[in-house]
Amino acid sequence: MATLIEPRHSLRTEDGLQVEWPTYPVAPPPPKPSPFSVARELPVLLVLAFGLALVLKLFLLQAFYIPSGSMEPTLHGCHGCNGDRVLVNKLAYRFREPTRGEIIVFVAQPDTRERSLPRKIWDGVFEAIGFFTPMETDYIKRIIGEPGDTVEVTDAGVFITPPGGKRFKLNEPYILSADQQGPAQEPFVVPADHFFVMGDNRANSSDSRSQLGPVKRERIIGKAFVRMWPLKRIGLLPVPEYSQPAARAATTAAPADPIFVPLVALAALHPVVRRRAVR
Repeated sequence: MATLIEPRHSLRTEDGLQVEWPTYPVAPPPPKPSPFSVARELPVLLVLAFGLALVLKLFLLQAFYIPSGSMEPTLHGCHGCNGDRVLVNKLAYRFREPTRGEIIVFVAQPDTRERSLPRKIWDGVFEAIGFFTPMETDYIKRIIGEPGDTVEVTDAGVFITPPGGKRFKLNEPYILSADQQGPAQEPFVVPADHFFVMGDNRANSSDSRSQLGPVKRERIIGKAFVRMWPLKRIGLLPVPEYSQPAARAATTAAPADPIFVPLVALAALHPVVRRRAVR
């Protein structure tokens, strides 16, 4: 507690109000921090930063690297070009269901090793900080069919028949060429708790039309919502407005999700957050 210093003289007042400013200190100046005190605080700050980055990666945000061209031209991963980096919101689908048109990252080939619970926790922590390489394989694709939808792919495009609704064609401004849909898909009903996904580069995408099949809800890691690298391509990943006519096809911002801009910056810049590759 600071000790008050008695004034050397009384301050002049007028009508009971002070009109002079004291020239003497109210308390002695605080002691200058020593190098030893800073050294003692540094480990604590490092532990806090490490813990924050770990929590971000495990529960909120994760950075992913795109090494393939299955999502061209939305996400660059072609041979000879700089692969894009995206941030995935792992909290978004805890409060709502995935929506048609959103880009998701999911586990395509899970880790099938038999491990005890302590071992899973141990591996999970060290995978989060980048010491271990995850054994699972992750994919990044766009949601085309929701549970109960009938999905059909022909040379003319992608057609969706919602449960109890009318068949309509998707207006897809993001694909490379409307007449290059790649492998066809006979009418397929998406099972409950599953999603039909496809890459934007239709002719070069291993997706729900192949042995991958529809993606289980529980395997979805999160929603890819921003391209953070390279800097010249930084920006949000828009969600198509499929209900608009083809002549007015446009994109709009994705639905609001529970995320904060400061957390995005921390996840993008903190070196402890490892970037995982997705196909």
